[in-house]
Amino acid sequence: MASPTPAKRSLLALTRGDPSGIGPELALKAWAQSHRDPDAPPFLIAAEPDHLAELAKKLGLNVPIESVDADAAADAFAHALPVLASNSSVAGRPGAPDERDAAGTIASIETCVRLVQAGKACAIVTNPIAKEVLYRAGFAHPGHTEFLAHLSESLFGQTARAVMLLWSPELAVVPATIHVPLARVPTLLTRALLIETGLIVARDLKSRFGVDSPRLAFTGLNPHAGEGGAMGREEIDIIAPALEALAAAGVAVSGPHPADTLFHAAARRGYDAVIAMYHDQALIPIKTLAFESAVNVTLGLPFVRTSPDHGTAFDIAGKGVANAASLINALHLAGRLAQPCQAS
Repeated sequence: MASPTPAKRSLLALTRGDPSGIGPELALKAWAQSHRDPDAPPFLIAAEPDHLAELAKKLGLNVPIESVDADAAADAFAHALPVLASNSSVAGRPGAPDERDAAGTIASIETCVRLVQAGKACAIVTNPIAKEVLYRAGFAHPGHTEFLAHLSESLFGQTARAVMLLWSPELAVVPATIHVPLARVPTLLTRALLIETGLIVARDLKSRFGVDSPRLAFTGLNPHAGEGGAMGREEIDIIAPALEALAAAGVAVSGPHPADTLFHAAARRGYDAVIAMYHDQALIPIKTLAFESAVNVTLGLPFVRTSPDHGTAFDIAGKGVANAASLINALHLAGRLAQPCQAS
């Protein structure tokens, strides 16, 4: 798949994620590794300055922290990590999340989206959240992607159908169904869902990634893509008709393909992105090929959002060993996808 064109620096808004996970450490390391890079987009983080300063000291990271407003963030980035201070405090400890932090985690996401809405930032990058912690505090959305779609409607006044794209130079994949139990997948797959997903992916690959004629490969749901109906009819009754409709709309599509033969090197040369039928069918191959470099991109929103392709990693939080590569890649990709953008 083609890489987005390198672009000028743009101010990005970074969420704090769950403060008991590795997100704060990643933010510190991302600034340390990129603030002198002329090609790296500057970013601010919506978080708690004291918490970040204490963590930097504990981990022995030479990262100055500066509380700023959005207008001063780009200038501050050259000498300190710019922090848009929240009204929250942090109750949890590294590796020990606390549901009392849920409100601050949610508020950080909302703040960053509002910065983009106000023209103060060009895109948002989200640090990992722990959905089970948010659920215990009453969070009503299945995950980040769905919450961002909700914010698109409430803040931008636009109905959004958010689509999760996992991108790396080696592979780009989209799960048609995302955070749902596997047993529900066959009931959720519809022609309308697959058609809408394909149209959004094709549109955003062209408009944001610069792929002139996106080629989309679709997996089957069942082993061997159903074996002509012997192992299920979803390929015949749902997936194939959706592909016919997409082709009639001018989208280059192929499939449904057996998922077990679609991700080797030769097969990957035949498409720009794969639309898989469920979460693990898409994420296992990309995390195998590009675990530390893949980036989560949300398509279908009125703003650019990227995220590292990993979770909160509570088991290593606070130990100083977290790898910031995926977050740095997410920041770079957000800066490229957000162009042209001139944050005010």
